[in-house]
Amino acid sequence: MSAPDTAAPPANPAPNGPSAPPADPNAPPQQGQAQAEEQDEAAEEQDRPQDAWASRRELADHAPPALRIGSGAGFGGALVTGDQHGVSGGRVAGDVIMGSKTEIWQLGPPAPHASGEVPAATLERLAESFVADEEAFGALADRLREERVLVVRGAAFTGRRTAALMLLRRAGATSVRSLLRDRPPAELAAQLDAEQQRAEQGRAGDAPAPGPVGYVLCDLMADRTRPLREPHLLAVRDRLAAHDGYLVVTVGPTAVLEEVDPAGWQPPSVAEVLTAHLTAQLRALAPDPATCEEYTGRESARLLALPAVTGFLARDHQLREAAAFAPALARHAAGGLPADELDAFSLGALESQVREWFEEDEAALPLRDKAFLISLAAFDGGPYALTAELSDRLYAELLRTQRPHAPADVPVFGTHIGKRLQLARAERRQAEEATEWGPVRQWVAAFRDDRAALVLLRELWTAHPSARPALVRWLRALAEDGRPLVRTRAAATTAVLAHADLPSAMALLIEEWAASPRYRHRMVAASALALAHFVGAPNVPRILDGWSQGEDRPMRWVAIRTHALIGPERPAGTLRVLRTVVRKEYEESRREDPPAPLDEAMVEELAGAVELLLLSEARETVLGELLASYEVDRPARDLTLAGFLRACGRGAEPHTGPESGPGPGPGAEDEGPDEEHPPGRPLVLDWYREAVGGPATAWVAHGLTRLWRAALGDSLHSRDALEVLRLWVLAAGHRQDVEWALAALLPALVAEPEDALRLAHLLRTMPGEDGAPPPPVAARLLTVVPAAGHPVPQHR
Repeated sequence: MSAPDTAAPPANPAPNGPSAPPADPNAPPQQGQAQAEEQDEAAEEQDRPQDAWASRRELADHAPPALRIGSGAGFGGALVTGDQHGVSGGRVAGDVIMGSKTEIWQLGPPAPHASGEVPAATLERLAESFVADEEAFGALADRLREERVLVVRGAAFTGRRTAALMLLRRAGATSVRSLLRDRPPAELAAQLDAEQQRAEQGRAGDAPAPGPVGYVLCDLMADRTRPLREPHLLAVRDRLAAHDGYLVVTVGPTAVLEEVDPAGWQPPSVAEVLTAHLTAQLRALAPDPATCEEYTGRESARLLALPAVTGFLARDHQLREAAAFAPALARHAAGGLPADELDAFSLGALESQVREWFEEDEAALPLRDKAFLISLAAFDGGPYALTAELSDRLYAELLRTQRPHAPADVPVFGTHIGKRLQLARAERRQAEEATEWGPVRQWVAAFRDDRAALVLLRELWTAHPSARPALVRWLRALAEDGRPLVRTRAAATTAVLAHADLPSAMALLIEEWAASPRYRHRMVAASALALAHFVGAPNVPRILDGWSQGEDRPMRWVAIRTHALIGPERPAGTLRVLRTVVRKEYEESRREDPPAPLDEAMVEELAGAVELLLLSEARETVLGELLASYEVDRPARDLTLAGFLRACGRGAEPHTGPESGPGPGPGAEDEGPDEEHPPGRPLVLDWYREAVGGPATAWVAHGLTRLWRAALGDSLHSRDALEVLRLWVLAAGHRQDVEWALAALLPALVAEPEDALRLAHLLRTMPGEDGAPPPPVAARLLTVVPAAGHPVPQHR
C-alpha cells in the first residue's frame, strides 16, 4: 500500500467547478433526453473524489448554522436546538400552543368574515391592552375625523385590525360594525347604504340616532383586477358624511391602490404588546382592588424577567403570538400552567406558523411562495439569489406533482424581495461567504428565528407526504450541482429529513447516492449521514459498520468517508473499523491469481480517514491507538503510515504570499484571521513543537518521531516521507517558528547511520521553489543532522 502524494493533495477543481445546466423541464421529450445525456457525459468527465479534509471544510463552511460541526446545536430526542419539538414531549392544553386559526388571537372579532356590530365588551377589552405611539396614533385619529374614511396599510399580523377598531373609538364612534371584505371596492358605497338601512329599520320609529357609527373593513381584497380607486372612497365619504359615520379600511402591502393615499401603520414592539396584555390579565388576578396597581407592577416585572419570557422576546414573534402568550403567563402566575409548558410556548407558536404556511384554504399562500419557504429552509443563511433561483426549480417540481400533464409554468418575474422575506419572517443582510476563491461578500437571506428552518423541513417531510416526490427530485438535482454550497445544503437538508424519518430518507435519497458509481453522489451521501449523526439521527454508526463490511464497494467507500467525518466522536472504534476494512482489501486482492492490485481509490480514502482523525480534536487518542496497533500486520502498518504522512503534508502547501524574510517567531499570529490553517505552517510539526516542550506531552513528541522513523525506513513510504520533509524545509524558509521546530525534530529522526545519510542527502540536493537551488535554510538545518559516529549538535 503506497502512500499518496501526502505533501500537497491534488486539487480537485471538478467537484467545486461549474456543472452542466439542468435540463429544461418544458423541452420536448427527445430534446430533454438529449440534454440529460449531455449533462451526464459532462458530469462523468468531471467526477473525481474529493479528499476527506476538503469534505470536512465544506461542511464547516457551508452547512446551515444549526447543523455546523461544533456549533452545539441540533436535534436531541424531540428537541430542536435545545427547545422542545413536537407534542410528544409534553401536554398541550388551552391556548399555550397556538393553533393556526385566528379565534385564539385576541385582537378583534372572532372571524374576519363576520358582518355586524362588534360587541362593546370586545372593544373595552381591546382598549385595556392596546398600545401604540401616542403622537402618531393621535395624528391618524385626527385624519380620520377630518376625512371620514381612512385606508391603513400594514403587514399581516402587526395589529392593524385592532388599530382600526381603536381609531374608530378615538374618533368618537359609539358603535362599530364589521363589513365583509370580499365585496368589490366599487360596492363599498352601496354596502354602507345597506348597513344604514338595516340600522334604521332596527330602531324604533321615533328613537334618536345612537351617535356616530364606525365601520371597519379588514383586509380588503384589492388586486389588479379590482383595485381600490379614489372615486370609490369619495363616494363612501359622501355616504359617511350624510349618516355621521367613519370607515377604516385595512390593506396589506400588496393591495393595489390607485390615487389613494394610505396611512402607514407602524406597529408597537412585541415587548410592548406583551407587557400591555399581561398587565390587563394581571388586573383580573389582583387579590385586593386597593393594591391592584402595585400587584400588577410587581408581578409583571417578575414574570417578564423569567427565562421563558426573555427567550420568547429574543425570538422573532408576531404581535398575535405575544397577545396569546400573555394569558399563558397569567395562568403560570396563578399556578395553573407548569414551567415546562410555558417554556414550550415559543416553539409551539413557531410550529403553528409553519403549519399555517402549508395550509390549503382561501387564504393559503401561492405554491410559488411555499416553494420559496422550503428553499429558504434548505439554504437558510445562504445567498438570497441562490435561494430564489433554486426555489423556482422546486416550484417547477411541485407543479409536476400538482399538474403532471401540464408544462411547468415558472414566471420570470415575481414578488419583490422585501415582500418575500416579510412573508417568510426572514431578513436580508450582507455577510461573507466562503468560496473556493476565498471569502466574498454577498446578500444572504435567513429566518429571523434560527429554529424555523429545522421545524419547517421536519413538518414538510412528516406532515405533507404528497410533497415528497417533488422534494426528492429537487434534492437529487441539488446533489448534481457543481457548487459546493448547493451540494452541502442538499446533504444538510437530507440529514434533517433523516432525523425526522430515517427509513424514508435512506430509501429515497441516501442509499441511492451511496450506491452510485459517481463520487459526487457518494460525497453527498457521506455528508448527509455525517450531519444526520451530528443532529442525533439513530443508528448511523450501525449503518456505516454494515456498509463497511459489505460487498458493495461504493457503499463501503461512503462508510469510510462518513467514519472519517464523525470519527473524532469515537476514535478508537473508528480506527478498528478502518483496520478491518484495509485487511479486507488486502485479502480480496490476494484472492486473485495473480494477486490484483489494491483498489487505489479505497486505499486513498482509508488513508484520508486516518489523516482526518490525526488532525482532529481527538488527535492524542488517535496517536495512541496508532502507536499500539500499527506494527501488528502489514495492512495496519501501511494504513497508519500513509495516513500519518498525509496529515504531515497538511499545511505544508507551498507558500504563495510575498517574500517576507525568515517570518515570525514562535507564538506569532497567523497570516490572516480568517485562515484556520494558513499555508506554510505544517499542522503536525506545530503539534510536535507544542509537545516537545512539556513533560506531560513528551510521549506525543516521541510517538510522532517513532512514526517518522518508521516511514523513512519503509521502502514503500520513504519516498513520500522525504517529499513531505522537503516541503517542511521550504516552509521553514518562510517561517522561523517552522525552522526551529524542524531543527528540533531532525536530530531525533536519526537512529542509525543510514538515517543521517538520508537526511543529509535530502538537505544538500533538494531543489528550492520553482526549481531554484536549495534554500539557505537547508544549509542551516544540515548543521543539526549528526554525521555517523559524531555527537548530535545541541540546538539553541
